[in-house]
Amino acid sequence: MLSTIHKDHVNISNLLRLLREKVKLLENDQGVDYRLMKAIIKYLRNYSDKYHHPMEDMIYEYYLKYRIVSDDVANRLSLEHKLVKQITIELDELLDMILLDAVVPKEQCIERLKNFIKLQMAHMAYEEQEILPKIEASLTENDWRILEEQWHHEGHIDPLFGDKVADEYKKLSERIKQS
Repeated sequence: MLSTIHKDHVNISNLLRLLREKVKLLENDQGVDYRLMKAIIKYLRNYSDKYHHPMEDMIYEYYLKYRIVSDDVANRLSLEHKLVKQITIELDELLDMILLDAVVPKEQCIERLKNFIKLQMAHMAYEEQEILPKIEASLTENDWRILEEQWHHEGHIDPLFGDKVADEYKKLSERIKQS
C-alpha cells in the first residue's frame, strides 16, 4: 500500500511540474492549453478523492489507533486533505469559468495555480518526510494484512497512469510521455 502511495506521489509531482510549466507560459503571455490544465485538475480531484487520500487516511487512522501522537500531529493530515480537496475544487471551478469564456484576470489564475502547486508539494513533502516513514517503521506485517483486508478498492484502475488510459486523459497521457 505504501508503494502505491509513493508511486502516486511521483505521478502527482509530474502533473504539478506540467502545471508549473503552464504557469510560466501564462507569466510570459504565451498561449496555454486550458483543457490540458483542466484534465490535470480533474484527474487530481477524482483520483485523489476516490483512492489516494482515502487510502492514506485509512492507514493513518489505523496508525493513530495504536500509537500516541499529539493532537495537532494527529489532526494535521486530515485537515490538509480537506484543504487540498477544497483548493482543488476552487481551481477546477476557475478553469471551468475560463473554458466557458468568462473573463478571469490572468494574475488571479496564476496566483491560484501557484498556491495550488505550493500546497500540493508541501503536503506531499510532509507525508513523505514525516508521516510515511513513521508509519513504515511502526506497522508490522500483520498490521498491513489487516489494512489490506479493510481496503475496499482493490480493483480500481488508475485512469491516467494505469495500464489503460481513459479517453478523457489520452491527450494528457501523451503530453506526459513527451516530458
